[in-house]
Amino acid sequence: MITVVIPTIGRRSLHRLLAALGTSLETIVVDDRPRFSPALRVPGHVRVLRTGGRGPAAARNAGWRAADTPWIAFLDDDVLPPPGWTDALVTDLRRLGADIAGSQGRLEVRLPAGRRPTDAERNTAALTRAGWATADMAYRRAALAAVGGFDERFPRAYREDADLALRLMRAGHRLVKGRRVTEHPVRDDGFWASVRAQRGNADDALMRRVHGPGWRAAVGGVPGRLPRHAVTSTLGLASCLLLLLHGVRPPEGVARGPGRLMGLAAAAGWLAMTAEFAWARLAPGPRTPGEILRMAVTSVVIPPVACAHRLRGELRARR
Repeated sequence: MITVVIPTIGRRSLHRLLAALGTSLETIVVDDRPRFSPALRVPGHVRVLRTGGRGPAAARNAGWRAADTPWIAFLDDDVLPPPGWTDALVTDLRRLGADIAGSQGRLEVRLPAGRRPTDAERNTAALTRAGWATADMAYRRAALAAVGGFDERFPRAYREDADLALRLMRAGHRLVKGRRVTEHPVRDDGFWASVRAQRGNADDALMRRVHGPGWRAAVGGVPGRLPRHAVTSTLGLASCLLLLLHGVRPPEGVARGPGRLMGLAAAAGWLAMTAEFAWARLAPGPRTPGEILRMAVTSVVIPPVACAHRLRGELRARR
């Protein structure tokens, strides 16, 4: 009845996931590492396909197309199904009507006890509110085939699941949330993880191009900060140019021109907006010295990086 498809980049959490799944379901692991990576070590009952680093959308497509069961259950390689997950999945799917094409599992993120979560931990916890996330999402194989599966123009594990859900619903299918629960661990991806995450702004451009300006509301998302990032970046660039051209301190005897005053005003505006952004990320967290440093540095870097990725995405989507 069901094939589990797991795209992976070789994280060690894959072995824990496969051990938790056991042998009751057909399982296909799609190795999406570069072509010359060493072979994955997996249990003997697990089938392995290789896609050579083409991204999770292409990996999931290879997985479901290689299966022949009526249902495909997608899991990310870092989730942990609890005992009884397989039975709960079967129960979720057996009760569905023929007009329902997909069932989403409920994600659980366990935040550290005894302190407030960091910015990175809150971002992970936001997955519990994500619509149609393929961290745990089962689809009818026939529905996937009808819409062509995942759009491989999405190169990262970002928005490719929301895009598929919108195309299925536009085709007249229904998607529901099941009762099964899957744990999604909190990872520390390093100091610059929030800056690297801004690459998703390029994928937002493709979502707007494909689904129109209302795509975010359609998947239950909240408005992003990109407009404010654009203002912050513009103020920062304007202040640098104006103060460079007119000087921070004009020569003695030279009147202060409007360009210098405008540059100082733009710099003040940039500082105020950057401080607001940093505080919005820092205030709910533990405010440890390390977290303060991370929020201060990355809040300066994120606005221009986000705008650059969005511009790149708009240009790519138009092509």
